[in-house]
Order: sequence, then C-alpha cells, then structure tokens
Amino acid sequence: MNYFKTALRTLQRNKAYTLVNIFGLTLGIACAILIFSLVKFHLSFDDFHQGKERVYRVLTAVQSNKEEYQPGVPPPLAEAMLADYSFVEKAGRVATFKDQLVTVLQPASTKKFQEEAGFSFADPSFFDIMQYPLLQGSLMAEPNTAVITQRVAEKYFGKTNPIGRIIRIINRFNNNKLDFRVTGILQNLPGNTDRRQEIYLSYENLHSFHSGFAKDNWYQTSALHQSYLRLKAGITAEIMNTSFPAFSNKYYDPQQDERFQFRLQPLHDIHFNTKIDGKVDRQHLWALSLTGLFLIVTACVNFINLATAQALSRSKEIGIRKALGSLRLQLFRQFIMETAIIATAAMILAFVLALFMLPYVNRLFGTELSINLFSDLQLMLFLPLLLLAVIFFSGSYPGLILAGFQPVMALKGKISHRHAGGLNVRKGLVVTQFAISQLLIIGTLVIANQMRYAKHADLGFRKDAVVMLPVPVRDQAATGTLNALLAAARGVEGVTFCGEEPAGHETYITNIRYAGRQEPEDFAIYLKGADSRYVPVFNLQLAAGRNLSPIDTSREYLVNETTVKKLGLSSPQQAINQPVRIDGRQGLIVGVVKDFHNRSFHEPIIPVCMTSGLGWYGRCAVKVDAGRLSSVMPAIEAAWSKAFPDHLYKYDFLDEKIARFYQLDDMLLRLIQFFALVAVLIGCMGLYGLVSFMAAQKTKEVGVRKVLGASVQSILWLFGKEFGKLLLLAFAIAAPLAWYVMNHWLQNFVYRIQIGVGIFALAILVTLVVAILSVAYRSVQAALTNPMRSLRSE
Repeated sequence: MNYFKTALRTLQRNKAYTLVNIFGLTLGIACAILIFSLVKFHLSFDDFHQGKERVYRVLTAVQSNKEEYQPGVPPPLAEAMLADYSFVEKAGRVATFKDQLVTVLQPASTKKFQEEAGFSFADPSFFDIMQYPLLQGSLMAEPNTAVITQRVAEKYFGKTNPIGRIIRIINRFNNNKLDFRVTGILQNLPGNTDRRQEIYLSYENLHSFHSGFAKDNWYQTSALHQSYLRLKAGITAEIMNTSFPAFSNKYYDPQQDERFQFRLQPLHDIHFNTKIDGKVDRQHLWALSLTGLFLIVTACVNFINLATAQALSRSKEIGIRKALGSLRLQLFRQFIMETAIIATAAMILAFVLALFMLPYVNRLFGTELSINLFSDLQLMLFLPLLLLAVIFFSGSYPGLILAGFQPVMALKGKISHRHAGGLNVRKGLVVTQFAISQLLIIGTLVIANQMRYAKHADLGFRKDAVVMLPVPVRDQAATGTLNALLAAARGVEGVTFCGEEPAGHETYITNIRYAGRQEPEDFAIYLKGADSRYVPVFNLQLAAGRNLSPIDTSREYLVNETTVKKLGLSSPQQAINQPVRIDGRQGLIVGVVKDFHNRSFHEPIIPVCMTSGLGWYGRCAVKVDAGRLSSVMPAIEAAWSKAFPDHLYKYDFLDEKIARFYQLDDMLLRLIQFFALVAVLIGCMGLYGLVSFMAAQKTKEVGVRKVLGASVQSILWLFGKEFGKLLLLAFAIAAPLAWYVMNHWLQNFVYRIQIGVGIFALAILVTLVVAILSVAYRSVQAALTNPMRSLRSE
C-alpha cells in the first residue's frame, strides 16, 4: 500500500509526464484490443458446428491440368457419395440464389421483400451437418415447405405465429410462382458464419425453380449448387481424395469428361481460401496481429524513452531514499508500481476507447464484433496478460536504471545521461519507433498506389456511366417493354441485355471443343450471355471478325484473344467461322474481341466466350449521359417498374461494382493508414522526450556556444542533425524490410505496380516533416534560452 501511495504522489507531481505516457499506452492498447477481437472473430468462423473437424465441402476441378477448383458440384453427387462410400456419415446439398424477391401473402394484402442474401434450397440432412438450431416446428420434409430464422419471421409476420404461413418466390426463367409453407423457425444466425441465408426451401422444388439443376444432371457445376459431407470418425480427407478418381470414372467417361475431378475442402478452410470464395486471407490476419504487436512495442518504447529522460530529475530523490536505507529492489518495486498505475489507467481508457470505436470497425468490415469482458474467456485472459507484458516491458529497464543510481553522486547532482541509461540507448529506442512508423508508412503508400492503379487502369471496356439493372424474369414481352422504354428515354445512349457485365463475380465455367478436334480442350472457358449490343455498349474492341447477329437464328460465339492463344492458333483471324462446341452447344466463332479484364487484378485474364439467348439475360446494362444523371435515373426507374411491376427496383453503377472487387484491400488500406497514424503519433511523443532529454544535457554546451557567438540557426542545426541521423538510420532499417513485405503482398496481384524509389522518398519526406514538427518547439526553446541562465552554476 505504501508503494501505491508513494507512486500516486509522484505521478501527481509530474502530471505532464503521466498524461503523455497514459495517452501513448492507451492508443497502443486500444488498437491491440480491437485487432485481437477482429482476429479472434475471424478465426472462430463456423467453429460452432458439432464435429466440425469432420465436415468438408466438395470442390470440382476447373481445369483438368491445373490444381484449380470451384465450389459448384453436380446435383446427384452428394447422394452418390453417400451410397458408394461407407465412410461418408452424412451428405447434404444446398443451392443458393442471392438477391431474390420474396412475397409474403397476407389475408388482406401482400408484402414484398428484396432479400440481398437470397434463399437456399437444402436437404434436411444439410442441417445434420451444419448446426443451425431449429427452435420451433420441423425441417423441410415435404415439397413446398420452408424454414426461416427468428429475425425473418418477425420481419415478415410480426408477433403472429409464422408456422403454416405462406411465402412466395418467382421463377425468373418462366415467371412461375412457387409457394412455400413455413414449417419451422431457426435460431438467428451467429455473426461468425459464412452462410448468411435466413430462408431455406425444400430441395425437392429446386428443379422447378431452376431447370438446370435436375437430380440426374451430372454436368451442371455452377457455384450456386454445393454439397457438404461429414465423414465418420477416423476418416481423413486424404482417404476420400484418393477415392475420387475411381468415383469420376464410374459416373463420367474418362476420355470425354476429364475435367470432372473432385476433392474435399475442410470447413475451417472455407472462410480463408480467397482463391475459391473465402472472405479473408489468413495472411491479412497475421499482418494485423503483427501490426498490433508493433503498436504495443512502439508505445512501450515511448514509455521507456520518457521514463529514462525523466530519471535525471529524480536523481536526488533516489539519492535521499538510498541514504535513508532503501534497497535497490525496493526502489525497483516503487518504479514498477508507478508503471503499473499508468498502465492500468491506460488499459481502462483503452478498453473504453475500443468500445467507442467498435461500431466504426463493424461498419468498416461488415462484421458483428462484440467486446464482452465478463463473458469472453479469451478476452479475460488476453487483457491481464497484455497488461502484465506492458508493465514488465515498459517498467523494467527504467526501474533498473533508477534503482542503480549511486547515492553520493545523486545527492551531489553528478548523475549524467550516461548513468540515466545513456543517450545512445534512447537514440536506439527512437530509431526502433520510427523504423516501425516508416514500415507502416511505406506499406500504406504501396497499398494506396496499387489500389489507385487497379481502379483507374484501362480494363479493356467502358465502366463509367453504366447502370446495371436486374432482369428478374426471363420474359420476352417484359424485356421488350423495358428495351423500348429505355431506348426512348433522353440521356440513355445504349441498352444491352446480358448475363453480367464484362468483369463480374458470377462464374459459369464450362468445356470447349474446337473445330472437330476429338477431345475437349485442356482448359475451361467462362461463358457469358450477351446480345448484339453488348460490344458497343461496353466499348469492347474486335480483333477479328464481326459482332453477334441481332437475330439469333443460329448459335454464334464471340471469344477473347486469350481463348485464341489457348487454342494454339497463330492469329485471331484463324478462328473466324470455325465450328466450336461450348457447353454442349454447337456453333460458329464469328468474332474475336480484344482481351479485357474479366476479374479483379488479383487474377489473370481467362478464356471467355459470349453468346446470345434470352435464357442468359439476367442483367440489363444502360449506358447513360453522365451529364444528365439527375433526369435519366428517374426515367430508368419508371421504365423498369413498368416492365416488372411485381418486383422491387434496384440498380448499381458498374464502376462501383468493380470497386467492390477490392473491398478487402481497401479495408486493409484504411486499417494500415490508421495504425500508421497511431505509430507516428506515439513516435512523435518519444521524439519529443528525446529532444527534451538532449536539451537538458546540452544546456551548458548551448550556453557556451551562444556566448561564443553561435546563432539560433546553428543551435537548431545542433539538434536537427542528431535527429536527421536517427531518422535516416531508421529508414535504412525499415526500407528493405518494407520492400520485402510489400513485394510479397503484391504477389497477390497478377497485374501490379512496381515499388519505385518515389515511394521510399515520399515516406522519408513525410517522416522528416513530422519529426521537424515534433521537435521544433523544444529545440527553439533551447536555442533561445538566455546563456547567463545556462552558465549561472559555473
């Protein structure tokens, strides 16, 4: 208790020192708490399922000669695996359709809801594998039955009993209306699951909704339809993977259907495998964790710097204590108590600050993070361990320095900076701080430049002033009405119906056989639906041949230059009018378009073909005059609502959709920017502590120099050159490390920038400007001090 009271009095006497240290540690610890919560949240994804270590998703090979897989599997696969392999305990199918209209039938009226997450058709066995608890009623045991979550039940039906109520969906291919009776209520989905659908419909109705998903169709491998397995205890994924070749040979002709190869993906890998459909890269989590560690180290180093700078002013206090019999261990404990008080206060403030910042973090990441101290065991362990680490790391070295003062020298005022830890030690600490800061600054600049390049580079098609509309029903009359109304609207420059925009998220990957060759090609091709206006609206360029015909009496294909190269042809012209069989449909290649980016810059340009057909048209692209947006957007809405009166209007701008490709990278950029700012801010406090220490040590030197005629500028240079050397040393340490780390990060992009000298020059310039602003006040104050005051004791 005595240690506590004494420490509290000491800190109260040195309010500025106490507040600066609390502020620095608060920033570092708050960031660490948020990073810990974010990393823990992502690592917990789908870990609540019983027997999760035995749950797998089945993947299909995209190309037969490469280890590339996609999550779509044929509809019959799950049942066949369950029948063929005794070590498969459960098998479940689920087909998901996002952004769908759901109509709730009321006795007196109807309500319409546009569900962005959509709905899923699922086997009842799917819920044996993935545990989404049923709170009321039963699963979909019969056709035309559905289960919904508590949240959706309340949204649709209020406080009334939802069991037995009817919801309606519309088949967008034939406009048929399918009604489903609610038979069960699921518990609301937890935040840490990748499956966000809250409406599950009987799998028996899937074929009625989408004819492509027939129960016996072994050739439909859309990513919309997935299968999950739970293996029996003791059975590994390797055992199952080794059995897949024989499985494929049983259900496919090995000579004709070589691409139908399968493998298992563990449940715990789904969230992190961004090459398939994962949401977060594990490397990003490791980078965040390392950044949190850097910030804690920076805050602790700042504390050490300020504490050792403060040590000289406490030398006589230490001398008196030692003369009165205080032991070295007692003095060490005293300083550790002071550190503990500061660190504990910082921890409390950091926890409050983290709670305050949590809503912003959730909005930024689209997460449902929560910080519950008394219900989160991991957080309850993390915070005390972090506090102890901060106290030990921050307080040990200054405590040993203070406790080691010789009483006689302390009482005579003979303690110098050499006894207070040495100027070189403090310089080393400042170098550490600014090396970390410059590492984060360089990282920020590299990511920002790559994002700027990705968003402003020529993609090979027009993306500006293009409005993307959904086509909810594949109906000739409705699309004809929409086309006529849009074409007549002022400010509309072009209209095209298509499967999706040139660069999109959807994947319909199929096989191709060229010009009478006996075998399908050893690469897959990405099939897009497009009418004859697709090329001019998106400003695609023809390399050879012509555009698709407006009258689709015969099957015609456009392919890109990458397809021509994959086919082994010497020129685009060589492919023109050649027969080709794509997705089982025979047709002619009538044109070759120049390559355009059909994915983000993370991925290479892949083979693409385009063909016309009403069944493919799920989107309508409208090219508009950017100068008339305010008048043309209401006209587009009116036209769409007239063509599809039973549906809810929505739209996207193409450039905004493409920007979402880099949503994760943008989030990483904003995080690194924020953490770099925190690191620089903490580093500035350390720099201020060092210049204060140097000013105290050079008081007499400055006085002598001024008496001998030194100018204010030369005195400022005396301080400036010291800090210049430190920052250059920090840059020499940070630059190669930053180049290595960021060059590794850039490997995630097929199309990327080169890390040039300009990035490093800008980083050191920013650091120098910040450093000058940090030390300017204290340096000028020292330079303007009256030399008579400095030399009075002499």
